[in-house]
This record gives sequence, structure tokens and C-alpha cells, in this order.
Amino acid sequence: MDLLKSKMREHGRILHLLFILAVSFHFLLDSPGVSAETESAYPTCAASDRATLLSFKSSILRDTTGFLSTWVGEDCCGAWEGIQCDTKTGRVIVLQLQAGSDGTSFMKGVLSPSLGNLEFLQVMLISGKQIMGPIPESISKLSSLTQLYLEDNMLGGSIPSSLGKLTLLEALSLSGNRLGGVVPPELGSLKNLVQINLGKNVLTGGIPSTLGKLRRLESLDLCSNSLSGHIPDFFGELKNLKYIDLSDNEFSGSLPNSISNLPYIHSLILNNNHLTGELPRQIGNLRSLCTLSVSQNLLTGTIPDSLSRLPNLWHLNLSRNGFSDPLPASLAQGMPSLLRIDLSYNNLHLGSVPAWIANRELRDVHLAGCRIEGPLPHFSNASSLNSIDLSDNSLTGQIGNFFVSMTSLDTAKLSNNMLESDVSGIILPSGLSLIDMHSNRLYGSISAFITNNIGKFLEIVNLSWNRIEGTLPEFRQGSNLRSLDLCSNRIAGTIPNSMSNLVNLRRLDISRNNIQGNIPANLGQLQSLEWLDVSTNRLGGNIPKTLGSLRHANFRSNYLCGQIPQKRPFNVFPAAAYAHNQCLCGAPLPSCSRTELQR
Repeated sequence: MDLLKSKMREHGRILHLLFILAVSFHFLLDSPGVSAETESAYPTCAASDRATLLSFKSSILRDTTGFLSTWVGEDCCGAWEGIQCDTKTGRVIVLQLQAGSDGTSFMKGVLSPSLGNLEFLQVMLISGKQIMGPIPESISKLSSLTQLYLEDNMLGGSIPSSLGKLTLLEALSLSGNRLGGVVPPELGSLKNLVQINLGKNVLTGGIPSTLGKLRRLESLDLCSNSLSGHIPDFFGELKNLKYIDLSDNEFSGSLPNSISNLPYIHSLILNNNHLTGELPRQIGNLRSLCTLSVSQNLLTGTIPDSLSRLPNLWHLNLSRNGFSDPLPASLAQGMPSLLRIDLSYNNLHLGSVPAWIANRELRDVHLAGCRIEGPLPHFSNASSLNSIDLSDNSLTGQIGNFFVSMTSLDTAKLSNNMLESDVSGIILPSGLSLIDMHSNRLYGSISAFITNNIGKFLEIVNLSWNRIEGTLPEFRQGSNLRSLDLCSNRIAGTIPNSMSNLVNLRRLDISRNNIQGNIPANLGQLQSLEWLDVSTNRLGGNIPKTLGSLRHANFRSNYLCGQIPQKRPFNVFPAAAYAHNQCLCGAPLPSCSRTELQR
């Protein structure tokens, strides 16, 4: 689910960036200050604008982007980075300061109220990552503003209702902040709005009815807030809508039939709400629809056969609802553009993977918890698969050559089935990054599996709750492994010192096995290691003091002895993490005796 949500977020982010580029390109074409002939002809910027910009600069306490270091001298139009002026008047018309996406560059400070004095400003884009405080009311004085992007900062307070005075505004994005309160009804006065993005804040209340006046609106993103109430019926009247994302909120009630009246809608994303009722039968009218994602709601009934009439649909996610049998037969001939399908965790009894899914050239097939039985299916176009999830079914038999033709596979989940296979004979695709086969009946040598499969791409391995035996192998350098879960197997031997070669390892769970020997002190070299569970084994010796980066640890039920390291994080873990050992002592357990301290 996290991977799918990440992909959906990335898809939405790309669409958002494309929108910014499109609007910005349109602005540049119309602007008098960007041609090669006039670029060197900037007049000196107005003194009042220069003073306003310097006031803004003084409100930024730290700038690692390097933008503001260029704000020196008199020529703010030609030499100050992020500033664009009208070539005829010298008035500032664009303020564009965007920190890099690498996470290392940022601006820290507040938005100076003096920004409201840039009376000819048309575009304001400030994304500094660490800009805090409220949105100044003075921004509502910028009567020429057409684009306002204050996204991915730490802005707090409420959204000023006075933004409703910016009658020329076409794009408003305040996403990725800490803004609370309600969506201001005054935004309904902005008749020129094409884009609203208020996602990833802490907004409450419902969608104001005044937004029904925004007949030019093409993109509405309110995701990841705490908004509630019903999805308004007036959405169906906003005929220009192309993108709607209301995911990760608390919306309830049924999906209005009017939403099927949107001729240009290409993305409808409603994940993780409390929506009830059935999907509208008329949803097949959305001929432009490319993405339909309604996962993690309370939707019921059968899946509409009208979905088969959607010629452009490539991503269908109906997972984690209450949809029931039968699966419409018409889907076998429809949806010719389909690339991703997720029907996981509904009330479907598929029995087997439908032939129309197994025989298509799909990228992602997620059918977890769909009551599929029998052997693993054969996919006719296995080389096209990027991810597959068949977990929580009743699959039986051998894994065999299931992965052989899946040359593009990145993620594979087959957990919680009844698969019986020797892991030493399983060869995973070379580009696989995640494999989860926990809670099956797998057996064989863990050493051979790791030696054959852990290379530079595999990041997450979960083989817990199986019947795997053998000893842990020597680990080579160059691995990108981040999580290794082998708990509840029959693995013996010792923890090899070479495990310190797994420099990217964040999570290690080898609990409930038969591992003995000491915990290697050089595990402390794994500076990314945050989660360690070695409980219920036969480990002896002391707990190494070097394991200082841990946020979670469990040493329970071993033969460990001596004083628990009396420093963080060891002395803040609960006593249960150290219980049932031979002779551990010291906080959070009782103090050590003199004899115990000498051990």
C-alpha cells in the first residue's frame, strides 16, 4: 500500500509540476521582459521594489540555496536571482525562489508583510522548505497576481480569507505546509482560478459551496488534510475539471452521480476516506479518465461493468473496500489502456487470477486477499510486470520458475499463502528491490538464498515465519539491503562479523531462531541501523555498547549477561526488551551486583 500511495503521490506531483510549467510558459510568452533582444535592456528596478525585496531578505535567517547572496547592488532586475522585471517599467513582476528537492538547500525564516508592496507582481513562487509563520494578509494587496505558490514550507495559521480579493489569480498552491482552519469560502470569488492545491496541511471542515462558482477550474487537490462532509454535487457542474485529489481525508457519504458528467477528467483520486455506497454506474461516461483510485473506503456492491467503456483508463485501484462478486465479464474486453490494477482486500472470491488479467501486458497486478487458490498463475507477458502482490490468498505448490521471465520486476509480495518451496533454488530477478514471502511453508538453506540473490538492487527481504534452516552466510560489500526479516525460522549458527558490510541496513529481525554465539560489536558500524530484534535465540555474552543508533531493540529470551550499557538508547528501552536472559542487570533492570559488574 505504501508503494502504491507513493506512486500515486509521484503521479500527482508530476501533473502538478507540468501545470506550473504550462502556466509559466504561457506567462513567459506574454511577458515583455524575456526576449533575447530585451534581456540586456532591463532598466534599473524601482527603488520601492528593491527596498521591499531587501526587507524580505532580512526576514530570512538562513539561506543555503544561494539565491539571496546575489541580492546585492542596485540592479535587482538584471542581477538578482529569482527576480524578473518588466523591461519597460522596471517594476518587479516575478519573484521565484524554489529550494532544491535534494533536501540540503533551504531558506529559513518568515514571509515579510512587506511583500504586499510589490504592487505589479504577477507571479510569486516561494518554496523554501523552512519558511514559517503565517501567510501575511498584505499579500491580498497584490492585485496583479496571477500565480501564488507558497508550497512545501512550514507556514502555519489559517489561509487568509482576504486572498479572495486577488481576482486575477489563476493558480493557488499552498500545499505541504501546516495551515489549519477551514477552506475560505472567499476563494469562490476567484473566477479565473484554474488550479487550487491546498493538499498536505491540517485543514478541517467541508468543501465550501462557493467553489461551485469556479467554472474555469481544472485541478483541485485537497489531499492529506482532515476535511470532512460529503463530496459536493456541484463538482459535476465544473466541466473543465481534469484532476481531483481528495485522498487521505475524512469525507463520507456516497460519490455523487454528477461526477460522471466531467468530460475532461483524467484523474479521480479519493483514497483513504469514509465513502460509502456504490460506485456510480455512469462512471463509464468518463471517457477521458486515466486514473481511478478509491482504495481504503467503505464502498460496496459490485464493480460497475461500465468501467469496460473507459478507453484511456490505465490505473484502476479499488482495493480495501467491500466490493463483492461477480467480477463483470465485460472487463475482459474493455479498458484497452490498462497498465495497473489493484482489487486487493475486498469481498471478492476470484478462485484464480482471471485470464484477462494474466494474459494482458500489465505493469502492476495487485490481487492480495482475493481468495485465490491453487498454484501460482502464469503471466503471458511476465516481462512487463513491475510489481505483483498475491499475498493473503491460499496459493499452494512450488515457486519453481515463477520469477524467471519477470525481468522488469521491482516488487514481489507472496506472503501469507501455503507455498512450499526450497528457497535455495529460488532465483530472483536481478533488478528486484523488494521480496516478501513471509508466512508460507518455505524451507531450505538461507545461506544459499542470500548468496544467490542479495546484490546491489535488493533492498527489502522478508522471509519470516517459514521453515528455513541453515546458517547466515558471509555478507559481501556493495549490498544495498535496508531491511532483513528472518524471524520465526530454524536458522542456526552465529551472526557473522561480515554483517557489518550491510552499510545501508536499517532494520534487522532474526528473532525466534536458534542463533548462538555473541552479538558482534562491529554491528555498531551500521550507522543507519534503527531496528534490531534478536530475541528468543541462544545468544550469549554482553550487549555491545557500540549499538548507539538504535530506536527499537529487543534482546529478550537469550543467554545474555553483564551490565546493560548505561547510556541512551539502551537505558530508555523497556525492561521487557531485556527480560528472560541469564544475568543482565542495570537500568531498566535492577542494578548490578559487584559480581555481575565483574563479568
